Amino acid sequence: MVKVLATGTFDVLHPGHLLYLEEAKALGDELYVIVARERNIKHKPKPIISEEQRLKMISSLKVVDKAILGSEGDIFERLYEIKPDIIALGHDQYFDERVLEGELKKRGIKADVVRIKKSLDCDLCSSAKICKKIVERETFMIE
Repeated sequence: MVKVLATGTFDVLHPGHLLYLEEAKALGDELYVIVARERNIKHKPKPIISEEQRLKMISSLKVVDKAILGSEGDIFERLYEIKPDIIALGHDQYFDERVLEGELKKRGIKADVVRIKKSLDCDLCSSAKICKKIVERETFMIE
């Protein structure tokens, strides 16, 4: 049984998220997803949607076997519980594969890191683009 782990913020769910999770699931038998805790997100603006709601949305997807919130402290903590065989990174996730592999090795976590290269080329296949479009529409409606 090959366990695959995917991680993300999953703020505003969109087709790009679904593609990432489907591609990750195709790498193994079970797909575990860690939904990032708000306090650990430092590389982009804080999510609009609460972590509990983001977890509920990800958990409801057929492709996901189990979804959990990340640790509030050490982001690697959940990996000790899940024991993934593969960690799937999205095409645009900020992790550097080599740095991540080194950190996993240092911590005794034996998992391969795979970058999902496939992505969708559409106007609203990113949470940031969706939020920008909403702001544009609201600005237009106010005028």
